[in-house]
Amino acid sequence: MKSSGIGGQAVLEGVMMKNKKNYAVAVRKPDGEIAVEKGEITSVTEKHKALGLPIIRGVVNFVESLVLGVKMLTSSAEYFEDVEEEPGKFELWLRKKFGEKADKFIMGCTVFFSVVMAVAIFMLLPLAVVSFIDEEVISYEWKTLIEGLLRVAIFLGYVVLISRLKDIKRVYMYHGAEHKTINCIEHGMAPTVQNVRECSRLHKRCGTSFLLFVMLISVIFFLVVRVETLWLRFVVRILFVPVIAGISYEFIRLAGSSESKIVGFLSKPGLWLQGLTTREPDDDMIRVAVASVEAVFDWQAYIDENFGKKVRKKNGKVKKTPAEKKSEEKKTEEKPVKETSDKAVKQAEIAATLEAAAPEKQKKTEQNVMPVKAAEVEEVAAKFDWSFPSAKREEPDEAAAKESRSRLVEKVSAADRAEAARKAAMEARRDAEDEDEEDEILRALDKFFVFEGEGTVMERSGDSEH
Repeated sequence: MKSSGIGGQAVLEGVMMKNKKNYAVAVRKPDGEIAVEKGEITSVTEKHKALGLPIIRGVVNFVESLVLGVKMLTSSAEYFEDVEEEPGKFELWLRKKFGEKADKFIMGCTVFFSVVMAVAIFMLLPLAVVSFIDEEVISYEWKTLIEGLLRVAIFLGYVVLISRLKDIKRVYMYHGAEHKTINCIEHGMAPTVQNVRECSRLHKRCGTSFLLFVMLISVIFFLVVRVETLWLRFVVRILFVPVIAGISYEFIRLAGSSESKIVGFLSKPGLWLQGLTTREPDDDMIRVAVASVEAVFDWQAYIDENFGKKVRKKNGKVKKTPAEKKSEEKKTEEKPVKETSDKAVKQAEIAATLEAAAPEKQKKTEQNVMPVKAAEVEEVAAKFDWSFPSAKREEPDEAAAKESRSRLVEKVSAADRAEAARKAAMEARRDAEDEDEEDEILRALDKFFVFEGEGTVMERSGDSEH
């Protein structure tokens, strides 16, 4: 499977999709309408080729994605602002100081603050916690391993906690819509609501998987890079974050287009984590994701290029060419025919016998009974284990057909009479038992009570007490 190269992100009540230079954000407005905004962004890797080298490009891509993501979140939030708030003193000072670049400055500060907080919480905090453990008690390797496990635990705890927020749950549903739409296209299906709904909400190139691999690779990396001095360990943790991020990016990029079982196995932790960061979307959310991807990507050309001339139906199945259909029919003809079961043979023989008889002969049987249904014939035949002449023999004449049908009708009538007699006997026996039971109850009552007009006299040991 060739990667489509589409990247995406869930925003407030919408989805942002990016393909090369083009990006688009689709948002479901409060009135139900889908608003789509498109734009272009030029990566610095195109201006400076050195920044496009492996490992380095991962860091650049991460920063650019973070900047674009913050911008799209801000843009989507504007659709839900009922009243435009007046800018504060600090915002007015920024606009006066930086002019039109004030928004870019604010966004840059936001991204910088986010990165600093992430490094402090996920990289430096675990090291600060384990630094209180004396190496005479636990070796350097074990301390580093505990630090890495604590880092992963903090990250997972953060993901679990924010997943419980109501607004975040809807964002995770749009996150699922984004993944399902990209999966739909990369599996050669048109991005219709029905096709997208049937696709997986997990994707190997997800940013969630990227962050998890940063945590996991850091455990291995800091086990190999040994630093004895404590303050130098903090410096190393900060300096090597871009390297670890670059390695994680290269692996995620490889996983998105590789069918290797090894790569698939290594991608499992990220996919498991996406079970928390994605939710199944509703159809309206899927339509938003489809609108976003169609604004930046020619999915039909991608399918034609990577899946040939096979056109996918709405249900996701491939329409087969006439040559493929003919080949399958030929294979079916070459398969050995299985022997028919005894039940099927008897049914076929019975049907052949009945068809041989003339319609007017069938209506005038000796006992003048109604025609018997094929299902009833099959049931009676199975009950009495009849054997009929083979259906492959020559058709019997009218006399033979009449005789065969007469025997069949007699057997069915006998079976019906026997069943009716059995039911009548059971009902008679049940009525007799009920009458015996009533008589017994009356005798018991007569033994202890004597009814005289409206009064009742109790008898004990043959003596009456009034």
